[in-house]
Amino acid sequence: MNDAVPEAVDTEPGTVVPEQAGSPPQPSDDGPAGPAPLDVPRTPTGHPEVDAHVERLADADHLTTDGHVEVYEDVHRGLRDALTALDARPGPPGPAPHPTTTPR
Repeated sequence: MNDAVPEAVDTEPGTVVPEQAGSPPQPSDDGPAGPAPLDVPRTPTGHPEVDAHVERLADADHLTTDGHVEVYEDVHRGLRDALTALDARPGPPGPAPHPTTTPR
């Protein structure tokens, strides 16, 4: 970071001085810009459940930054559940549990 103060430019009144290179753009009087789509491509995976969660990310394109967290957490939860479901192996149910106490 450079703390140097730029030199004053001697100009005639009414003369427009171009912005110095590297200086931040001046804020607009139009107010803050609204949300804009990021246009990040979302390639289908071939797994409908996963694809639905990935497509949900597009909802963040229409929200302000503080609204992104809810969408990201929802997508993360859905993808985590889809991965957890892969661990559940289909097959016959396991044996019935044995009672640990005798019925009365």
